[in-house]
Amino acid sequence: MEALFQKSNSKRHRLISNKFLQSLNDRNFDLLDFDKLKENLQSAIELEHSTIPPYLCALYSIKEGTNEFAVKTIRSIVVEEMLHMVMAANILNAIGGSPAINTPDFIPEYPTKLPMIDETFMVDLGKFSKESIDIFLQIEKSADHKPHGGDDYHSIGEFYTAIRESLILIDKNTPGGIFTGKPELQVTSEQYYGSGGKLIPVYCLEDALEAIEEIMGQGEGIDNSIYDGDQEMFGEDKEYAHYFKFNEIYHERKYSPTDKSDDEPSGHPINIEWNEVYNMQKNPKMSDYPVGSELYQKTYEFNKTYMALLNNLHDACNGQPDMLLKGVALMYDLKYKALELMKTPYEDDGLMAGPSFEYVN
Repeated sequence: MEALFQKSNSKRHRLISNKFLQSLNDRNFDLLDFDKLKENLQSAIELEHSTIPPYLCALYSIKEGTNEFAVKTIRSIVVEEMLHMVMAANILNAIGGSPAINTPDFIPEYPTKLPMIDETFMVDLGKFSKESIDIFLQIEKSADHKPHGGDDYHSIGEFYTAIRESLILIDKNTPGGIFTGKPELQVTSEQYYGSGGKLIPVYCLEDALEAIEEIMGQGEGIDNSIYDGDQEMFGEDKEYAHYFKFNEIYHERKYSPTDKSDDEPSGHPINIEWNEVYNMQKNPKMSDYPVGSELYQKTYEFNKTYMALLNNLHDACNGQPDMLLKGVALMYDLKYKALELMKTPYEDDGLMAGPSFEYVN
């Protein structure tokens, strides 16, 4: 166990020191509550998911043939958020939990606060704009990773730090360890259709720590840099973390190799056409439209496809991992139905409809 509290030469882990563990002895953290750990991992799945509909709305609202850099960037981030969802589910399965991905409570009602995050900003469903990218920066921002005992965290990374601490502590204090879940429940890279990063199956504590390291690195960067760390873990080309990818769009400028994490991008300009978007109404709802109307029916059909995708992910993370590959066709269908809505007038004032991402039977 001692080796887990040291940096490995082959795998990069920001682990908890023995000195830090000793400092917890006099503090009444809920980090030793196994049931709470499972709840937190379920919340992590919900947290990762809650970012995907806003990112997709921004992506789908960009008119074809424009904003090539922004389209490529946001699409890559969405793919990695789905990767994070599945890896959080892998960790939960590895410790004997059961991910729930297709229940009414799983889906947030937008505008929403991020699950487990105590910051005051609200997350909307809306078009690609400087305002939406500013919110995305707040979602992905870093914060001090301090030990935490409550349900209010200042950043996604801080929340995952608490999960990491809890995994280490509970596994260390449980005879035989807590990684007793069925191996066949793990989703592996063979079933993952995305690019960027690697889907890590979780069979032991070190696997779980590696998965959390990838999630945190891809979101906010590693070691106070702008990079996500995948080049160190998997030998991939250097990639910026999500926060810094969004920051390039916001400032309409690329980072230069010498830029630091607290710098604004200082490299080449990026062509961002903020007006080349469908003018989507913020936070549309099925209840906005008369039952049976064209917009009601189109929104319902979108949500049926969305639910089919969530059902697919739920099944993939609960014993049918091959179902993950079958979600590719659903993602294309989801985009097609979203664009149909975004091309349909919402009112006479120039606003267009948009996807609502709501639970339907």
